[in-house]
Amino acid sequence: MSRSYRIVVGVDGSDGGRRALQWAVHEAASRGGTVQAVTAWRWDTVDIPPHATTHPDQERERAERALVHDIESLPEFERAPVTIASEVVEGRAADVLTAASRDANMLVLGSHGHGSVRHTVLGSVSEECVRKATCPVLVLPMGQRVRHPSADPAIRA
Repeated sequence: MSRSYRIVVGVDGSDGGRRALQWAVHEAASRGGTVQAVTAWRWDTVDIPPHATTHPDQERERAERALVHDIESLPEFERAPVTIASEVVEGRAADVLTAASRDANMLVLGSHGHGSVRHTVLGSVSEECVRKATCPVLVLPMGQRVRHPSADPAIRA
């Protein structure tokens, strides 16, 4: 496959986001494609406790550090064959991810991230992305080890 196969993955510092990133990297490697890891961040004064001393620049920097950490946490042998671009965008996570994936071949998400509202099956961001995205959306379930098909010798044979 060509390098034009692009997978956008939502990464938010959660276990689900890291699992989604790992799956996306494996999939891109098997297709000869690329990964665009996207983290959305927001400066919401409504959610900030009155005694907090954070600043929008600090929130953006925290998001950037978390994204770099999650990418660098992947073993070198997994990420080496794949070009991974990273992007930190201010905005609502579902809006940022669906916009980033507008021309992508696939959007990959963990089923639960850092959202405060938990839905029975999907996290609120995943649920909204499934409804709004213009490309296929893969939502990885939590609570079980995710194995990529290319890692299974029986499937590769």
